[in-house]
Amino acid sequence: MITAGLASAQAAEGKYYDPSNVASPKTNTIGYELFRTIGCPGKQLLDAGCPDGDADGDGVKDSKDKCPTTPKGRKVNAEGCELDGDGDGVVDALDKCPTTPKGRKVNAEGCELDGDGDGVVDALDKCPTVPAPGTADGCPVVKDSDGDGIMDDRDKCPTVAAPGTADGCPVPRKLVLEGVNFDNDKATLRPEAYGILDKAAATLKEWGDVKVEVAGHTDSRSDDDYNQKLSQRRADAVRAYLIGKGVAADRLTAKGYGESSPVADNESEEGRFKNRRVELVPQK
Repeated sequence: MITAGLASAQAAEGKYYDPSNVASPKTNTIGYELFRTIGCPGKQLLDAGCPDGDADGDGVKDSKDKCPTTPKGRKVNAEGCELDGDGDGVVDALDKCPTTPKGRKVNAEGCELDGDGDGVVDALDKCPTVPAPGTADGCPVVKDSDGDGIMDDRDKCPTVAAPGTADGCPVPRKLVLEGVNFDNDKATLRPEAYGILDKAAATLKEWGDVKVEVAGHTDSRSDDDYNQKLSQRRADAVRAYLIGKGVAADRLTAKGYGESSPVADNESEEGRFKNRRVELVPQK
């Protein structure tokens, strides 16, 4: 094997030093580097073996570093990869929630997901699509505001107690609007009726969605047809007033009964006065 003629020389500042015998164990590795190889950075062809460096300066030699481009100053494990103490896939240097319990889903910052933004993480949120800030399980606290045993989420009348009912609303009774008077032979409300109707409107609002018939009645004076039409106009007038006070129009109907349903005799002025009335009748 011909080795004696092989030598290497390295330039340094434009000068050369004496060539070294390639076969010398003082210059090369134990294998004497007898064949052409590619040298390490900064060395020449056929130079001695490459040193084991640490390119990213993390303290783990390149030959063992599985993450050779770790940013400077980051803490790494024995394999040269950044630490991820909670194992959530976000390295500790970037993890704003470094103690996330194992197996929890996290965002780019390493913090647990909170889909509805109520402060209760999804893994613990029993109502993950309904915001409920300040709760332990992420679900809104259901109250019983009126104390009737029917929770507010099912109570159609949450401010009016109605124990034993299905919807939380009192079973309404017929209201006779005593004092709601009209000008003689007319459907024009008299001023003293306004306060009574205002209270009636408030009561109707407390009844929730209960539909109500506004029933108009007259005494027996005049003929039946005339009395029926007069009572209808008066019922319409009351309905219009209640709607103007905020009662939903689709809850109210108006019907005139004329003299067909007296509550007293029509022989005395007192009896006729009682028969000229308007009633609010809940509909089933």
